[in-house]
Amino acid sequence: MMKPEILFLTRIVVILFSITSLQTYAETAVINELLSVYSEQSDKAFSEQRGKDLWYQDFQQKAEPRSCTSCHTDSATNTGRHIRTGKSIDPISPITNPERLTDKRKIEKWLKRNCKWTIGRECTAQEKGDILVYLLSQ
Repeated sequence: MMKPEILFLTRIVVILFSITSLQTYAETAVINELLSVYSEQSDKAFSEQRGKDLWYQDFQQKAEPRSCTSCHTDSATNTGRHIRTGKSIDPISPITNPERLTDKRKIEKWLKRNCKWTIGRECTAQEKGDILVYLLSQ
C-alpha cells in the first residue's frame, strides 16, 4: 500500500497533467478552427516556410521598412517591444507563452491590426494560415 504522501503527490501530478492536456486541447481546437476557416478561402495548403518568410519579410511603410520581427524580434520565443510605442510584447510563441493563440477573437484582432500596420493591408487567409502554422512550430 502507498504511503499517504506519495498517493497525494501522485494525485496532484495527475490533476496537473489533466489541466495541461485540456489547455493544449483548447489551444489546438481554436487554431484548428481558424485554419479550417482560412483553408476554405485559400488555394494552397498552409506552409510553415511561407509563414517564416512572411515573418521576416520587410514591407516599406512610410519612411521605414517593417516586418513582424520589428516588434516581435527574430524569435517568436522572445519578449518584443513595439517600435513606435516602446510597449513590451510578450512572446508570441504558444510553446513559450501558453496564453498565446488561445482566443479566436484575439487572434483575429491582432492578425488584422498587425497586418495593416506591418504590410499596409489586411493579410489574406493564406497568409494568416501560413503565419499561424509557423508560430505553432516556434
